[in-house]
This record gives sequence, structure tokens and C-alpha cells, in this order.
Amino acid sequence: MTVDLGRTSERTSLTVSSVTFADPAVAVGLCAVVDGAPLVHCLTNIVVAGFTANVLLAIGASPAMVENAEESGEFAAVASSVLINLGTLSAERERAMRAAAAAAHASGTPWVLDPVAVGALAHRTAVAKELLGSHPTVVRGNGSEVMSLAGVGGAAGKGVDSAAGSADALDAARWLARSAGCVVAVSGATDFVTDGTEVVAVPGGHPLMTKVTGVGCALGAVMAGCCAVDPRPLVAAVTASAVLAAAGERASVGDPGPGTFAVRLLDALAELATEVRPART
Repeated sequence: MTVDLGRTSERTSLTVSSVTFADPAVAVGLCAVVDGAPLVHCLTNIVVAGFTANVLLAIGASPAMVENAEESGEFAAVASSVLINLGTLSAERERAMRAAAAAAHASGTPWVLDPVAVGALAHRTAVAKELLGSHPTVVRGNGSEVMSLAGVGGAAGKGVDSAAGSADALDAARWLARSAGCVVAVSGATDFVTDGTEVVAVPGGHPLMTKVTGVGCALGAVMAGCCAVDPRPLVAAVTASAVLAAAGERASVGDPGPGTFAVRLLDALAELATEVRPART
């Protein structure tokens, strides 16, 4: 697959591999989550906490929302993985996030940074850049968020919504991955995941996924769950994107409304987790 980047500074075209749920490695990765039941420590925003927990439960992971600063660091050190989502910041949450990120880094716990609305507001942008110093395993965001975190001027989105497509952010994603020493996953109509050298495209999903609050944030949690059972962050992030895209396609059959779609998405994730059981052999 070749993606035309046009305006990008590094090159005008980039060859990337493409992965879907049909790839055997994705089924094996999801099966590892089901079998491992990783404990995913989620410091996420108040809008999506319940939905995120249900998504993790649907794929066989165990969610925990420990958000106070007195416990978050201690818990991050014993959890299987950590998600830090900047959606609804407060002074207490920031303290908890800093403690959890530092503890995860010190203990070798994989963790995912979701820099929600970075670039749109100066304070959260500064917080996100500070958290990069604790070396996240994966950074997951939309095109505008990734570009802003990489310092690309004029990239700020409209609140949590991206003003840039995922392909537009590929240069920024590759630069950010190399400079921060992590994997960067850019969400969009096609998700792109890169470690700074290799780039993987994950097509699929459905437009209704943008009409349900929390789907993108839940993807960060699924990535954390996959990182807990796979020491290869690029593979783990690709697996998570492919699983959620496949669930979105399945949940959209029959053109449901967004409310029905949200419930069906959880059902589809649970069905996929059940169907991959033979992958353990």
C-alpha cells in the first residue's frame, strides 16, 4: 500500500503495510488478552470511564480506575498496563497522572498516553509534553493531536475533534515516535501506527464510531491491554486498532442509530474475543 503524503517534509510517498482483523497475528494477539486477562489501570476522563471499562471487559481484560494521587503510582507499578487519557484534567488528576506515569516507567509497566485535545489548549499541551518524559510505550491520538504534540504549527483541532486526517499526520507521527522512543498510533478513517521506521495502516471501522462518545478513548485502553500481553508495542497497537475496526464494521450491520451501535460495538468485541479462542493453538 502506498500513501501519497503530498505536503510532508520527509518524502512525497511512503510505503506502508496494511493489516486487518483477518491477519492471523491479530487473532493471536486478541487471544492473548482473553487468556491473560490483564489488569489495565485507567486514568481516563469522566465522560468515557464507564464505556472504557465495558470495552475492556468485552475483550477479556480487567479494568481498574484508580485516579487519586496517593494510590495511582503504587497501583501503576503492580498493574499489567496503564492508560493515561487527558480528556478532563484537574489538579488532582494531573498529580495522579504524573505519579502513575513515573511509576510505570520505573517499574517497566507498559503505558499508553492519549493526549486528548492537545494543541487546542496550552496547559494540557504542556502536561502531555511533560508526560512524554516518562516514556510512554504508545501515544495514541487523532491527526491534530499527534501533529500538535510533535510541534507542528497550526495543527490544533476543534476541541477533541481533529482538523487533520490521519495520513496528514504521518510525518509528525514518525518524528514523534523517533524522538520520544515510542510507538505512535494515529486514529482516523484509516489508522496508522509507526515506531518511527515501520508504518502499518489499519483500514476499516465505520463512520458511526465517530458518533459515539468514547470510542477513540477506548481504543487507547485496548492498546494498553494488548501492550500488557505483547512485548512488541507496534504489534500490540496494530492489534488493538484492527480489533476495534472489525468490531465497528460488525456493529454497523443494518445501519443502526448511534445508541444501538454503541451497545452492538460491545457485543461485537465480546463475540470477536470468543471467536479467536482457537488461535491459542
